[in-house]
Amino acid sequence: MSSLSALSGINRRKFLLGGAAAMAAVAGLGAIPARAEQSNAKIVITGAGAAGISIANRLAKALPNANITIIDRRETHYYWPGLTLVATGAWAKSKVLDRNASFMPSRVNWIKEMADVYEPDNKRVITDTGRVVEYDFLVVASGVEYNYDAIEGMDVNAIGQNGLASVYNSPDAAAKTWDAIRKYSVDGGNGIFTLPSTPIRCAGAPLKMTLLTLDRLQQNGGADKAQMSFYSALNGVFGLPWYNDFLLNRFAEHDMDVKFRHELSAVDIGARKATFTQEDGNQFTTEYDLLHVVPPMRAPRSVRESNLAWTEGNMAAGGWLAVDRDTLQHLTYPEVFGCGDVNGTPRGKTAATVKMSVPIVVQNLISVIAGEEPEATFDGYTSCPLLTRFGAAMLIEFDYDGNLTPTYSFIDPKKESWFAWIMKDQMLKPTYLQMLKGNV
Repeated sequence: MSSLSALSGINRRKFLLGGAAAMAAVAGLGAIPARAEQSNAKIVITGAGAAGISIANRLAKALPNANITIIDRRETHYYWPGLTLVATGAWAKSKVLDRNASFMPSRVNWIKEMADVYEPDNKRVITDTGRVVEYDFLVVASGVEYNYDAIEGMDVNAIGQNGLASVYNSPDAAAKTWDAIRKYSVDGGNGIFTLPSTPIRCAGAPLKMTLLTLDRLQQNGGADKAQMSFYSALNGVFGLPWYNDFLLNRFAEHDMDVKFRHELSAVDIGARKATFTQEDGNQFTTEYDLLHVVPPMRAPRSVRESNLAWTEGNMAAGGWLAVDRDTLQHLTYPEVFGCGDVNGTPRGKTAATVKMSVPIVVQNLISVIAGEEPEATFDGYTSCPLLTRFGAAMLIEFDYDGNLTPTYSFIDPKKESWFAWIMKDQMLKPTYLQMLKGNV
């Protein structure tokens, strides 16, 4: 069945509800234990992004007597999955902006400050104003920190100028990135796209930016005047072998130069020069007309410098939250759970991972409040709608072990389709908003 005929046979509401049913089945949510339902436990959530607000809404519904607090100063809500569409001219910036107040449960205490110090041995969080917030249970959902400072000379305020681009940082930066890409798509020149060595939010975003820029070059007349390169600090460009090969072949079709084990270490914005450090420590500098910067990422400082962070293994360098990959419960402090990008788990810094792991965290937290062991397990599900050109995408869904886990049988995860594009462009945001409200 073609993606077009599949779409015509599916009512949008049924599609969204089908996704909700699938998520509920995975979560395995059941009756709330009476001991938990009647508990007046103090639950603190740090972070008011997708994970934090979704969890707050679910807990507010499930535990009517609990004292729930969320700590986060940010009042503007960003729909992060839409930034690639803003940065390539498909969406207006306004489409990814909302208000956290629109989704915050009325019975949740919202402290508009930021978590500054975690003291898990004392069961308390200290905010950046010095306020002490005690808890019985804690959910850390504080997201990632973009470490642009690791790149010498980088200035996020210069994004959009002198060919400097970066889909990350903010919707403003994404919109300014489109300014730079739009000019490049007409003028051509040397375009460089980067991938750092650290775990990053939405690992597919740098690839989407590359592929959609190639398409913009074709649309706007700059293709014959452009030479694009992809510099990866890793041994590849995507973590699943089949898709890694697919992307490298697609890059080769466009005569793109691909270099591995090359990390962006410095940029001279005024001179339009980028310096890369190779695996052996040697450096070289090249000129560019467009440079798409993907910053190294790590856990927020408050987590990195606390007893909650990994201290050994490959997640220690970024200070990621030390949780069990299956239950998402902290490995040392059983009253602490993590959700979202801050987690030091093998995969899944995506909104799709949040969507599937929020019910797991909620169910396991409720079990612990009731004095039971957490039994719900997360398989590491993540999803990457890989945008290959405007009007086409591949819906890649997989678990911790890299096994493909397609939700819909009529979508071939190894074929580009218009329907996968429509999902990304039109269907995923409504589902995301329902997730924030705790409905799916």
